Amino acid sequence: MKGTSGAEKRRGHPYLSGNFAPIQHVLPLTPCSYIGTIPEELAGGEYVRNGGNPVTNEALGRDAHWFDGDGMLSGVSFRRTGEKGAIKPDFVNQYILTDVYKSSKTSSSLRTPILPSIATLVNPMSSLITIVLRIFRTIALVILSHLPGSQQAIKKISVANTSILYHDGRALATCESGPPMRIELPGLETVGWFNGKTSEGEGACDTGPGFGGRGPFSFMREWTTAHPRVDHKTKELILYHSTFVPPYVNYSIVSSTYDPTHKSSTVSPSNLINRPVPGIGSAKMMHDFGVSNTHTIIMDLPLSLDPLNLAKNKPVVAYDPTSRSRFGIFPRHRPQDVRWFKTNPCCIFHTANSWNSADPRLINGVPEFEMVNMLACRLTSASLVFSAGDLAAPTPTHDIPADQQEEEQCRLYYYQFCLPKSLGESNPLSGNENLITHQWGLSAIPFEFPSLRDSVSMSSAKFIYGCSVSDTSFGAALGRAVKINSLVKMDVETLIERGISDPPMQIIGCVDTRDMSEVLASQDPLDPIKVFKMPEGWYAQESRFVPRVDGVSEDDGWILSYVFDESQLRDDDECKPDSKSELWVINAKNMTDVVARVHLPQRVPYGLHGNWFSEEDIQGQRPVERLRNSPSIGTGKTATSPASVAWISTRKAIERWLR
Repeated sequence: MKGTSGAEKRRGHPYLSGNFAPIQHVLPLTPCSYIGTIPEELAGGEYVRNGGNPVTNEALGRDAHWFDGDGMLSGVSFRRTGEKGAIKPDFVNQYILTDVYKSSKTSSSLRTPILPSIATLVNPMSSLITIVLRIFRTIALVILSHLPGSQQAIKKISVANTSILYHDGRALATCESGPPMRIELPGLETVGWFNGKTSEGEGACDTGPGFGGRGPFSFMREWTTAHPRVDHKTKELILYHSTFVPPYVNYSIVSSTYDPTHKSSTVSPSNLINRPVPGIGSAKMMHDFGVSNTHTIIMDLPLSLDPLNLAKNKPVVAYDPTSRSRFGIFPRHRPQDVRWFKTNPCCIFHTANSWNSADPRLINGVPEFEMVNMLACRLTSASLVFSAGDLAAPTPTHDIPADQQEEEQCRLYYYQFCLPKSLGESNPLSGNENLITHQWGLSAIPFEFPSLRDSVSMSSAKFIYGCSVSDTSFGAALGRAVKINSLVKMDVETLIERGISDPPMQIIGCVDTRDMSEVLASQDPLDPIKVFKMPEGWYAQESRFVPRVDGVSEDDGWILSYVFDESQLRDDDECKPDSKSELWVINAKNMTDVVARVHLPQRVPYGLHGNWFSEEDIQGQRPVERLRNSPSIGTGKTATSPASVAWISTRKAIERWLR
């Protein structure tokens, strides 16, 4: 296991300290003060952000990773008041009541999380015996949760800690290790697991198999990407399921059936549930994918997540820089027609947008090809996976081919895939010769956590918003020295046009080669890159766009982000007990004006992904019959028989041994 120095022990793990540290104080909707003017478009809506927040967290010297932890939602609801036009913000934060969370709360002996840390699984210094023991500890705790004396059985291992979205009358919290979990807005109460047909807690419903289907590996087929896509025109929910067994990736589409006006469901059209995507040869660490209005893009990258790696003397999570990246593209409803495109190795955790464009080449007046485009945050290594666990990235054990060697970076990349409309034998693009016509960076500045205006997703959007750092790279490290201090707006339409008219070198080239200091120094009002630089000592989180109702341009609106002033940290980098965060509302058109600052009653740890829920979304939620209850510790029946007393004593001893 990775050793730590005395100074590191005193300061704690970077992802368990400072404003990364978990906060276990939850609040119901609580009034907040603010300064500035809250835009009318926010009235009745709510901004919610998800993130890992480990509830069992006593051993601060343990392995930890930014992607670990029980899911916690932090939201600001913009409540309408009786006064004309008045808006009052309320803050709320709640744990997501997953099986793992409830079991952890009722197991008083546990000092570390039930699930093994991602840091343990990716650490090249973790011995095989260490990893096996961590996995067996988890299995033992899951089995124990089903035995007498347990208040909560662990049926699903997801912590639902990554993202949150809205579809068909449901807000859904997500994570790769299980199905989505339905959440009730605006109070952020937990409803229950969503299986592709219905959610627990909704009453009488279709009880047939959902995402998992039937069979011994059905629980794996429930594992759903943290980033499902909602088509705002067709109202379809598009998602995939990555597993450890062939075919490794399954694919689902869920239609919208709920009519919020009449509070009723229509007859369900035929959904696509768990259709295999052929062509993937091993288990992968897949976090995101691309969806245009007609096609889906699955990313088979050289980053594996496979327990069988242990038999090959490799970590469970491993990156192979000598391999290739593959993009599988297929018509949205026909995964069996997937076509694979190969290119240099890379890691992509987040795509920004995907769309179709016209092919200028015509045969008898008909386009010969279909062009599918994608914008994605492309990393040239897997260093983010390691640095987010305070680990050094391993040195490649094999020589990387010269044409695959690239500098460390994380940039917003543009890909254009050329799909022939006919697949005959005479077609030069058949088989493995599918063509990526463009693949280059739009800007040299670091760029991650992309978002855009929802109404233009899956089409040719002009603007993409994201996060950056002014003096380093996301790929270099994500420890205590590297935090988001810049929010970026890119005119991707202009940058793509420049790249097509004057193409940079494929793969390693970049349209705009300026660094962050040069971009910040620009006085050009038409500059395609605009940056909102945080004040010194302040750091932001992923931003979300909210449009102005009567806006005339795509960027007319606001971006919302939680921010934190690190002058509230003590000398040992820990937060003071009374540290507080703010929610800033920033003019997205000029990227300079903070139109409102909402003062929150407590801090919001640096987390992962959030979303904006409109007043229409909140009012249009499906009815709920029952909510998941917070666990009540020590309310089980008291053992009376000698056998029961003996078992409870044995059980407590096992829990203490596994703690």
